Amino acid sequence: MVAALYVAVTVLLAVFSFGNIQLRLAEMFNYLALYNKRYVVAITLGVVLANFMSPTWMLDVPIGGIATFLVLILCRKVTKRLTSEIWKIAITAIIFALSMFTVAGQLAIMLEFPFWYTYLTVGLSELFSMTVGGIAIYLLNKRIDLSK
Repeated sequence: MVAALYVAVTVLLAVFSFGNIQLRLAEMFNYLALYNKRYVVAITLGVVLANFMSPTWMLDVPIGGIATFLVLILCRKVTKRLTSEIWKIAITAIIFALSMFTVAGQLAIMLEFPFWYTYLTVGLSELFSMTVGGIAIYLLNKRIDLSK
């Protein structure tokens, strides 16, 4: 279900989901992995499937999938001992934004975009998406227990 939602949101907003400035609102689902480890695989699968729509899909599918999986695991480990949900969300947003060097690298290799500028724009775009998504997931968790 989560993988399908990730794909649906990404495809629905495909015009904004790829490129050197991205607004991939489906990234909000990354936060689900903080609530329950079973979401790590679902989100990774969603990313892999959605990345088949990417103009750099040949790199984006394997690299994006592996990077997402590893960053989700990293975020779970880094935030494991934190009790503040807001801090967990903030740290996860920062980690995901910093991890966008993988996307910048793909765009630099396949589309000859300048790496550092692309890293900056994709990283800021990811931070924005994760911030908006973090607020949404935080409020949703107040109504629905996302750990189940």
